Amino acid sequence: MNNVLQKILKPSARGRMWQIFGLIIVLIIVGGLIDAGNYYNKGSIWLANKTNNIIKLPGVKEIPFRLGLDLQGGAHLVYQADVVNIPSKDRSNAIEGARDVIERRVNVFGVSEPVVQVNKTAGGDYRIVVELAGVKDINEAIKIIGETPILEFKQHGDQQRELTDEEKKIMEDFNKTAEEKASEVLGKALSRGDFGALAKEYSQDEKTKEANGDLGWITNKESPEFIDVVQNMKTGEITNDLIKTNYGYEIIKLEDKRIKKDPFTEKEEKQIKASHLLLCYKESEGCQSDSSKEEVYEKIKEIKKQANTNNFSDLVKKHSTEPGADQSGGELGWFGRGNMVKPFEDAVFEQKIGTISYVVATKFGYHLIYKQDEKNIDEYKISHILIRTINKQDILGATQDWQNTELSGKDLKRATVQFNPNDNSPEVGLEFNKQGSNLFEEITNNNINKQVAIFLDGYLISAPTVNEKITGGKAVISGKFNLKEAKLLVQRLNAGALPVPISLVSQKTVGPSLGSKSVSNSLRAGIIGLILIALFMILFYRINGLLAVISLCIYGTLVLAVFKLWPVTLTLSGIAGFILSIGMAVDANVLIFERIKEELKAGRSRINAVEEGFHRAWPSIRDGNISTLITCFILIQFSTSIVKGFAITLTIGIIISLFSAIIVTKNLLMLRFYRK
Repeated sequence: MNNVLQKILKPSARGRMWQIFGLIIVLIIVGGLIDAGNYYNKGSIWLANKTNNIIKLPGVKEIPFRLGLDLQGGAHLVYQADVVNIPSKDRSNAIEGARDVIERRVNVFGVSEPVVQVNKTAGGDYRIVVELAGVKDINEAIKIIGETPILEFKQHGDQQRELTDEEKKIMEDFNKTAEEKASEVLGKALSRGDFGALAKEYSQDEKTKEANGDLGWITNKESPEFIDVVQNMKTGEITNDLIKTNYGYEIIKLEDKRIKKDPFTEKEEKQIKASHLLLCYKESEGCQSDSSKEEVYEKIKEIKKQANTNNFSDLVKKHSTEPGADQSGGELGWFGRGNMVKPFEDAVFEQKIGTISYVVATKFGYHLIYKQDEKNIDEYKISHILIRTINKQDILGATQDWQNTELSGKDLKRATVQFNPNDNSPEVGLEFNKQGSNLFEEITNNNINKQVAIFLDGYLISAPTVNEKITGGKAVISGKFNLKEAKLLVQRLNAGALPVPISLVSQKTVGPSLGSKSVSNSLRAGIIGLILIALFMILFYRINGLLAVISLCIYGTLVLAVFKLWPVTLTLSGIAGFILSIGMAVDANVLIFERIKEELKAGRSRINAVEEGFHRAWPSIRDGNISTLITCFILIQFSTSIVKGFAITLTIGIIISLFSAIIVTKNLLMLRFYRK
């Protein structure tokens, strides 16, 4: 009877095992595609090219690892919050509000999971710690975090006037004297005078005169009016004529020129000229489409099949959902690193000139990118002598003709980047709340055929003429923005003001070279450790040990996939947690195999020994791992970011190690013994 039951039950048990094995294979494939999506996509493109698109595998979304501050480099900033004037009961809420504002502000840098957290010192002080992994312009980050933007809308006052004859005479005499003085200084400079000494004596630029007029290294982005003058000059040469600018008369000397390099990697920086085709879907940022993500992905893959360098512009005008693309053809002009969102930037900088990318996913949707050209960024070391002039605003005052309205930044609902449909130049779109909409409608109605000025932090940034009353509560700030400047302005306007004053008390810049070496050393140590573990398991447990090694490889594939999907920010401490979890996974296998040995010595069959061995090893594995998980939970809840990263990766590793030991290893052993 028992033999009959065995024969009946065996196929059922074997079937369940193969079902579980099939599930494991599916998990391996999915995990592998997540871990190595970049290599899979390159392989599928290579295969398609080799077979003339007869065999074309579907692409997968590439998900990068998120690297922490110690691996990627960046900035570690500590701010102290001034809560003296805030009631004690409201301080926690105010600090959390400041943390939220800072987090919104730093998100503009597109850094790898910025860490913004609040710490309370033993003395009762509140500090906000900001970690920006991968950010290069530390000074710009500090400026953005600490500023309080003030947006004002002004209209012409009733006291508008022109300069009097006496005021005009004063301005003309002053500027004539300035020109004569500048010509005199230019003559001294051209007659082999000491340019630095002349700058110290005569320059009216207080920021540079004590440094011999040194403006430092600048590019076309910072000072296009200077670069236009010096780009054809020789090193050491001084301009033969005075340069007239809005500030006065400039005398310029080219000290040196070079190709700009990344301060972290020392690689030459590039500018890219490209155009793109964007298809957004309903979940993507700023999209008005109702199409699903899946539908859009299939559509852009079909467009990719049709696209070539000759018809790309036409395809953009026909299909792109980007505002103004039907006029611009998706042209982005020249841009460098930091101007585009990171996935877009990573793709286009790796692309070859004259190629169209595979589908690139960003928060705005799916892109196809046509890389048209690439060039180095030249930078110039310039010294200058400035002799100032004056203008009408200097006499009347910059805001003399403007008076405040009741409309201000507090009435702003949101700001967005958009593009002018005529020339595709970046603009900033404003949308007001209900009160702001009513005020804006009233202001535009009262100023038809007049200018309404928009001031940010006291500076006039736009003064458009109102053609008609504007309803709907929307306005546009246009100006000489590049895309990066427009994005920064939008971020500043959307972030709002800090609820408490903050001051920078500590600043540390971390270069990625040390982190890169640490990653290399950690990877080497991990590989050596895995090889030693594999040899140990195979030598001591033979075929069972080999199955355990296979299980560990599956474990590693799944853990790395979870790290990408979560996503987990990897730091050195996080990598340590991952490596420690590998050891715990091996420990579970050792406990199981030793129990199996004991059962075999007791005379049990191999199948029963495996079943009983897992059953008896489970309490030890369970108790050891649960106690570690409890510790990890405490660390996650109450520790700082470094320790928290260690605890998170260790927790993920433990949970998946339980799966690999109890499900994967057991299934492989059972299939081995059920093979006959």
